[in-house]
Amino acid sequence: MTTTPFQQASQWIDAENAQDPNIEIHESISFPKELLYSNRMYERLMDFFPNAPEEVQIASKAQHICRWKIARESYPMDRVGYLKWREDLKKFHAKLTAEILEKAGYSTEFIARVSFLIEKKLLKKDEGTQLLEDVICLVFLEFYLDPFVHKHDTEKLKNIILKTWNKMSEKGHQAALQINYSPENLQLIKDSLGL
Repeated sequence: MTTTPFQQASQWIDAENAQDPNIEIHESISFPKELLYSNRMYERLMDFFPNAPEEVQIASKAQHICRWKIARESYPMDRVGYLKWREDLKKFHAKLTAEILEKAGYSTEFIARVSFLIEKKLLKKDEGTQLLEDVICLVFLEFYLDPFVHKHDTEKLKNIILKTWNKMSEKGHQAALQINYSPENLQLIKDSLGL
């Protein structure tokens, strides 16, 4: 049976992410953290927008590829350091994904489009970038908001939720309100948004 470029690229992205030394437990099973994140991104994308273009599908899987290789601690622990780290990560994820896609036999146009998406260019203006951002925000709210709640004070959390909300489309907002939150987190979201 022949493997499609998409299947091949997906396998290679998974293989990279499977090397993550950071482990996350989900439903009593240990996963390499970025592999779990990648799977959550792809599953949420397919649920949210089943007809997503192949470029967005790949970008969703590779959004955090090998993220652990550039440590947050290697940058100044301030806002400027944080933003520089995020910017460098986007370029790193895009470059690594481009190498995989080239090896899988994709065209230069396709690869350029995936890089564009991973670097989150033209948010709010580009449909693909917006779709990817919606999925990133939905995955954050569903799986990663709760750990944040235990680490930060209410004002900071409200700020994070508001920033997340402002990056999303109306369709993203509707999907976000369907997520099964704890009663406390749902209240926090409503308070943050003035609902």
